[in-house]
Amino acid sequence: MQAAQTPASKLRFVTPDSDKESSMNTLWQEEEFEQICRQESLTEKAVEIEKTISVKEHKRERHDFDPTIFCENRFWRRRQDGVMINKNHRTLYILEFKRSSDRNEHFLRVKEDQHKSIIEALKATAPEWTFEQINFVAGRRGAVVEDDF
Repeated sequence: MQAAQTPASKLRFVTPDSDKESSMNTLWQEEEFEQICRQESLTEKAVEIEKTISVKEHKRERHDFDPTIFCENRFWRRRQDGVMINKNHRTLYILEFKRSSDRNEHFLRVKEDQHKSIIEALKATAPEWTFEQINFVAGRRGAVVEDDF
């Protein structure tokens, strides 16, 4: 997608150095993200939000040990498939790519909840910016459901 952009495009696709997904931590290592909001402010708000999200049983022991550190680490390890930023319009898009076979309701709800804390924390710490999640559903020819777009 980035290769097809026109030179005048103000959108920038933020991708990690490798083919791996980027985490919140790797994104905030880039200077332009610090310009959106301070990492410390984002961490404070993120911990508040993360504490409202249920913890799976097998992670309960770490959570009970120190809930604040657990929630902070969980937030900064959250991964998104991609991020697109438009500094001129102060807009950041979290990109999520799904296979058509992953369309069951539970899977989609998990993905939305995963990025919900990111978007809520960003909105709370940088209200002058707009944050959205864009989902792409892809699959074999004929497997993509038009209504998802």
